[in-house]
Amino acid sequence: MALPLTRVADPAFAGFDDIIDVRSPSEYAEDHLPGAINLPVLDDIERARVGTIYRQVSPFDARKIGGAMVAANAARHIAGALADRDGGWRGLIYCWRGGQRSGSFATILSQIGWRVARIDGGYKAWRALVVDRVQNRPVSAPVIVLDGNTGSGKTAILARLAARGWQVIDLEALANHRGSLFGGRRQGQPSQKLFEGRLAIALERLDPARPVVVEAESSRIGALTVPKAMWQAICAAPRLRLDVPIAARAAFTAASYDDMVDDPGRVEAILAALAPLHPGDRIAGWQALTASRDWRGLAEGLLRDHYDPRYLKHRLRYAAGERAVVPLDDLRDLDAASARVEAALARLA
Repeated sequence: MALPLTRVADPAFAGFDDIIDVRSPSEYAEDHLPGAINLPVLDDIERARVGTIYRQVSPFDARKIGGAMVAANAARHIAGALADRDGGWRGLIYCWRGGQRSGSFATILSQIGWRVARIDGGYKAWRALVVDRVQNRPVSAPVIVLDGNTGSGKTAILARLAARGWQVIDLEALANHRGSLFGGRRQGQPSQKLFEGRLAIALERLDPARPVVVEAESSRIGALTVPKAMWQAICAAPRLRLDVPIAARAAFTAASYDDMVDDPGRVEAILAALAPLHPGDRIAGWQALTASRDWRGLAEGLLRDHYDPRYLKHRLRYAAGERAVVPLDDLRDLDAASARVEAALARLA
């Protein structure tokens, strides 16, 4: 049975116990359907070998050798990852275009007696839905942007708003990056496609009758680009700005970037990259603060001389959208700060 998809998070997915991606590990790593497990019927080396035979020898030889590899890998998965599945198990299988790889595996599993289906059009069909959602279709819910200088606690407050029942899309969480020059995380970022898939699911799950709060971002979060529909919504949305003193922002930043504190070499490398943008004595001062492990002093210097001037240019660009300002004296009590932001949001909504 071929299952046609109509949505990124298609309700039909709920009828299956497992979604199985039979593509190679590298294809799976770049992007895959949410919740899918990878049981490749051809690994990367095998896939490359079959492709070479197809081009250089003949399609028949490629299918014959590929069929043997698929059978061997299918046997390994049945005896391994699927060994504990009982007779009532249902699997949804896909490959790149819903063709030979998924068809071969589905046939073998069906012969065992399992009820399995394939995604009509495979990953390519699902990816087309993702692209349409994040590039072409407007955000269905009214967007409110939570703005504020770097270090204002926007991400932490966003998480508390979500816990309080507000609709939130945390773009930095989806991108696994804190959005600043020092915002990289050790785990690295997902691929652009994987980021877009995560965002498409978040957008599809929105309640159009309720506002959704997002953090002010530039068009890029680390190495990833914010897709067109989301970026256009951010640019056009009303803004609520947090106004936090620089000393409070520096203290919050120094406490929040504990992974950078544990790896001064990363800080030194980033400061070196900033050298073309600042006077030499300023870079030297920041380097001295790093050497002495004065993280709060370093954070304050970076906020004052690097981030704040750039944020001012950004804020002036979207000044017409600013609807309210929430002054916060400090960020030590984030629950209290979030309550004040929530009250301001309620007035905007």
